[in-house]
Amino acid sequence: MRRNSARRLSRAVGQLASAGFDNRPASGYMFRMRNKSPEARHHRLIYLLNVAQRRLQRWMAAQPSSEVTPAQAGLLFILGKQDGILMGEAGAALDMGPAGISGLVDRSAAARLVERRTDREDGRAFRVWLTPKGRTVLTQAKTDAARINAALTDGFTAAEIGIVARWLTSVQDKFPRDQEE
Repeated sequence: MRRNSARRLSRAVGQLASAGFDNRPASGYMFRMRNKSPEARHHRLIYLLNVAQRRLQRWMAAQPSSEVTPAQAGLLFILGKQDGILMGEAGAALDMGPAGISGLVDRSAAARLVERRTDREDGRAFRVWLTPKGRTVLTQAKTDAARINAALTDGFTAAEIGIVARWLTSVQDKFPRDQEE
């Protein structure tokens, strides 16, 4: 079952690549439109980012082995590195505002993955802790993430993936969260 899912993801990524884009590193471009007309010279990056994000999120949520949403997995990863983090810090790490992190923690607590406790030093603040079930699910989420990352990077060199990662990071730098609010 997992192999078929990985194949579907690989096929979907391949379809995106073949839907108007070459993957020729020698061309000097990471992606290049096949249509040579002047109107088609733009890369439709906003569209491609949105479609890729939505497809990946839906695919991950549909996996039968997945007990958590991608957002919950992100929270578990953060708690795996620093258990007992303040909710605001977790929200910042996940690029979420107060309402978003509060809802995520509520859903994760309802699933018994995390528990929210009042901070000892500041009674108005809350810290989030992994539960035993959360630790077990975190282990599975790490395995799933490794498998998905392998599918996402399949067919690309380390240098190409490095460029993609650098570009995606630059988007965060160019469009900081602070300007949204």
